[in-house]
Amino acid sequence: MSLQETQQWPSAETVAALDIGSNSFHLIVARIVDGSLQTLHKIKHRVRLAEGLSEDNLLDEAAMSRGLETLTQMAQTLQGLPQSSVRVVATYTLRKATNANEFLTRAWEVFPYPIEIIPGTEEARLIYQGVAHTVAGDDNRLVIDIGGGSTEFIIGKHFTPLRVNSRSMGCVSYTQQFFAKGKITERCFQRAIIAAEQELEPISDDYKTTGWQTVHGTSGTIKAIREAIRQNGWSQDQITAKHLEKLKQTLISYGHVDKIDIPGVSEHRRPVLAGGLAVLIAAFDSLDIKAMVYEDAALREGVLYEMEDRFQHHDIRQRTVESLRSRYAIDLKQANRVGVSAAFIYTQVKNEWGFDSDEYKHLLAWAACLHEIGLHIHSTAYHKHSAYILQFTDMPGFNTEQQLLIANLCRFHRKKLKLNELSNFNLFKQNQVVRLIRVLRIASVLNLRRIENYLPGYAVNVSKEDIKIEFPDGFLDQQPLLMADLELESQMQSEAGFNFNFC
Repeated sequence: MSLQETQQWPSAETVAALDIGSNSFHLIVARIVDGSLQTLHKIKHRVRLAEGLSEDNLLDEAAMSRGLETLTQMAQTLQGLPQSSVRVVATYTLRKATNANEFLTRAWEVFPYPIEIIPGTEEARLIYQGVAHTVAGDDNRLVIDIGGGSTEFIIGKHFTPLRVNSRSMGCVSYTQQFFAKGKITERCFQRAIIAAEQELEPISDDYKTTGWQTVHGTSGTIKAIREAIRQNGWSQDQITAKHLEKLKQTLISYGHVDKIDIPGVSEHRRPVLAGGLAVLIAAFDSLDIKAMVYEDAALREGVLYEMEDRFQHHDIRQRTVESLRSRYAIDLKQANRVGVSAAFIYTQVKNEWGFDSDEYKHLLAWAACLHEIGLHIHSTAYHKHSAYILQFTDMPGFNTEQQLLIANLCRFHRKKLKLNELSNFNLFKQNQVVRLIRVLRIASVLNLRRIENYLPGYAVNVSKEDIKIEFPDGFLDQQPLLMADLELESQMQSEAGFNFNFC
């Protein structure tokens, strides 16, 4: 089926995952049957976004145009599938591009599905899920995925990742950096391998100490290397350091990427094979890998399996929040008090403010749970510490914008509401983010005294952007501290251009 054709998808539960990689865009459509995935359709389109990333991390117009054209075609393929059944994740290049927002804004015009930019560790975790669902065994396994701009290293057991890491080295970026103008020499390989070994230095000892029994490689680069080894008759299944050295010498004998003619290596893969091979050689050397097998499962499959988990109401994000809550010894009772108030206020304003997705409700609840995480550092300006922790810690299950939104909610839940310091979002509407902040602020103020069952029943009224809370007659007269706190909050919201009243 060509990309331009419109597919009629079966009426049964159909899901799709699109991986916007640095080298290729991968789309997979599958059907959920008795808890397992039945693949219906796959598309791979080479876009090479990473080739358009400059030294100062600007994505050029040519790369953007290639990506937008491919998204336009894939939108036709996905036509008929609702947003809830499609998940789109973007990796290294859009993580690095300082003008990624421009690409995402233009993508909305041709592609009606949200694009999530995911952190490197989240990419690694999802890759592992793809392999874990397709490879049996009880022992620790090491999974390596070489992408266009980054390489992910994961040690896991069963479905649990034990170590996850993403390193800034890939087949496209290393080919550009070390094999300039397509030249392939021993010197080029030496420089690339040393650079990759330096990139691996911070994790190599920890990974070797953790240990593994089997090693699995994913991605187009490792598949091409495996095919080259097979076609040359060196091995049918395993990849070893000896095989990699032979392939390296073979590439050097060609001297230039344009002259590469290896059976099993496609014309599209040849220009970036040397960079990917250098990365894999460095991985074998640094981690003392004896042998590797290729697996035909990766990020997109991991995304699909996790979508299936979420359909079954097992959201890894909730487990992540619970883990952070425990690790940072958050006051659970206070978090619950603020969470209950935030949920009640949200319910009252939901329709007027057009919160049409439960995602906002969940993110608000998680922010309420974590808003005091910064107390682990210091009580002074703890809201800023909270934002820093939540923006830069690993949060499995969250994409970059979801994590950033929670950080912003916690950053602005108290003190002055400085909207000029608010982050920019593509997946979420800016005015909705501000509204969530206002809800969390009010919930926090209402519970400053940290007393259980302190608040009476109250009403929340909203008109356009104005919020008003009405307490039972005489309650506030008996609560001068709460009155003062509410007056201060009303003043700070007023300074930000909003009306918050109470009586």
